[in-house]
Amino acid sequence: MKLKPLDHQTIVITGGSSGIGLAAARLAAERGANVVIFARNEQGLEAAAAPIRAQGWRCDTIVADVGSREDVAAAIEEVIARHGGFDTFVSNAGVGAYALLEEISDADHRQLFQTNYWGTVHCATEALPHLKANGGALIVTGSIASDMPSPVLSAYAASKHAVKGFVDSLRLELMHEKAPVSVSLIQPSGINTPFVDKALNRMEARAMIPPPIYSPDLVAEAILHAAAHPTRDLIVGGGGRAMTLLARTFPHLADRAFQYAFFSTAIDPDQPAQNSGTRGFRTGGGEGRVYGPLPMRRTSLYTFARINPFGALAAALLAAGAAGAVRAAFRRR
Repeated sequence: MKLKPLDHQTIVITGGSSGIGLAAARLAAERGANVVIFARNEQGLEAAAAPIRAQGWRCDTIVADVGSREDVAAAIEEVIARHGGFDTFVSNAGVGAYALLEEISDADHRQLFQTNYWGTVHCATEALPHLKANGGALIVTGSIASDMPSPVLSAYAASKHAVKGFVDSLRLELMHEKAPVSVSLIQPSGINTPFVDKALNRMEARAMIPPPIYSPDLVAEAILHAAAHPTRDLIVGGGGRAMTLLARTFPHLADRAFQYAFFSTAIDPDQPAQNSGTRGFRTGGGEGRVYGPLPMRRTSLYTFARINPFGALAAALLAAGAAGAVRAAFRRR
């Protein structure tokens, strides 16, 4: 399957008004793509698009809630009417919740799945008729949380497990019918975006992003790589890859490590909780912002290896080295 060069593409990105989505939109526009971003907040969309347009790059905006199939269908029709179609669709919108599973309400749990899981379903199934007819890429932003347990972020992790199951199964169905569509799952590690400021927080402590924390620009690079080069899946951040290897190779050890690590790093009990109480999920506040307030790694050798020539071999060697380090630590223990 051959995908168009980025500067010949129209790329649609949901959740494009902040964080990873906005980082991908900026980078795609800089590289010559015609970019269309979706989000729920019109004012936030314009705040995100204005700096891109000020550079002379192309960035259109459409208000849509991915949790609504009707919104997604209407937005895709609008993209086709305005731009003649699209070549890549990036399903990126998502929300988070810091809460114990016994304490999160059914309403909040369902709302999180409505955006994270059903939003992916709506975007994929509404975008596919056009992609199947014309060829292109469907890219979904998942998480390393789909390959490992994540206490405190438990409902979020459950939604990302569901997303991975959906994407991996959809890929096989499209392969079976020989559809000209590349299906990619991008799995970021912890990323320094406005995520914690917009997430629901039912904990009596400040929400944090568990380390190691990487720049959203690395995820944007991975997304654009998948837009131009068929890619099955790609973990962003060597630290995240090591964590998923630990969960897969030594699950009992990983359980003990993660239950300690997440309750120590996903929340800061010495700081007051943000977005606590009854305020619920925030649909604004981070629009126009790519980065959060936390220190972050701006490079990842593992991710670089994956998206560059001969990268698969280099990434395999790095992964093997990480697995060896995990095994050595286990034996010493």
